[in-house]
Parts: sequence; C-alpha cells; structure tokens
Amino acid sequence: MKVSSARFIKSTQKPADFPRDQLQEIAFIGRSNVGKSSLLNALANLGKLARISRSPGRTQTINFYSINDNLYFVDLPGYGYAKVPKQIQATWRNMVEGYLQDRPQLKLALLLVDCRIPPTQDDILMKEWLDHYQIENAVILTKSDKLSRSQLIQSVKRAETTLGTEGLIPFSTVTRLGKKETLNKIGTVVS
Repeated sequence: MKVSSARFIKSTQKPADFPRDQLQEIAFIGRSNVGKSSLLNALANLGKLARISRSPGRTQTINFYSINDNLYFVDLPGYGYAKVPKQIQATWRNMVEGYLQDRPQLKLALLLVDCRIPPTQDDILMKEWLDHYQIENAVILTKSDKLSRSQLIQSVKRAETTLGTEGLIPFSTVTRLGKKETLNKIGTVVS
C-alpha cells in the first residue's frame, strides 16, 4: 500500500459523530505515550498530521484521518499510566471498546507496544481482548531505533512469547524501519 494523501477529518467521542461513508478503517491502539501519533504521521508521510505530545494521555477523543480518500486511519485514546482522573480513563475505555466492537468498517487494529519494555499487563489484556472478539490485529513494536540490533531481537522474542503471537513488526519513526512492512500488512486487509 502507498499513501499519496492524508488529512485530518474529525475528532469525536460519540458513535453518532463517526464518519458515515462506510470507508474501511485501520485503528491504532496502545498505551499512552507509546507513539501512536508519531507512527501515524510516519505512515502518512506527514510530520504534523496527528498532534504529538510529550505528556501521556493527550489523545482523549477518537481521531479520524482520511488516507488516499478511500480509507481511514483511526487514532484511539491510549491506555495505561496517563495522568488523568480515573473517571476520564473509564470513559476512554468504554469509548474505545465500543468503537472496536461495533464498527464493521474496522479491518485491522494495530496494537502498538514499546519495544524497550516488556509488554505490560494492559498490553496483554488488549491483545487477548482483540483476539477474543476476533478483531484482526497486528502488533507493532515502536521506538525500535532506541535498541541495538541484538536488544531488538530479544525484545521481539520476549513480546512474541508474552503476547502469544508471531509476526510482530519492529517500527522506528526515526529510521523508518518497519514502515514498508506495516503498510504491506494494512494492504493485505483493505480492498
């Protein structure tokens, strides 16, 4: 798959406000500060498509981006250690689970995991949740440029074992490692 155009469409918290044009969707999900916005920008070839913040928990809505005018990339609120009240985190959880379960346009969920640390309990639960609900998914190991080659190989093995899956894609927004593989994975599920 090649991205030739990308633009922000809308942010929303309510299903009633989701796009209604039935275009296929690729969701980006992961813990707060895992690099969802950076990865989305790298795939879209635009440095400022999705807003990037140094503080976790800034994505508090479901954000839709039009890709090639025939597909949406969907940036979901992060889970984990965001410094926001528990009540708001609970709202995000309901919003994200509702989107993932009730969106027939969703063709693939990209679960982003920081390669520098073992998958967290939240990562494990999200992977199990996606598998349980039979949502097509792939695991992307972000920030891969932060590790040496041997450390990255160990990180991939550890994540495969912990998450009970194979075919993880190491990704770096700096070196673009994994960009082609991620776009190819998206291309296999969209028509």
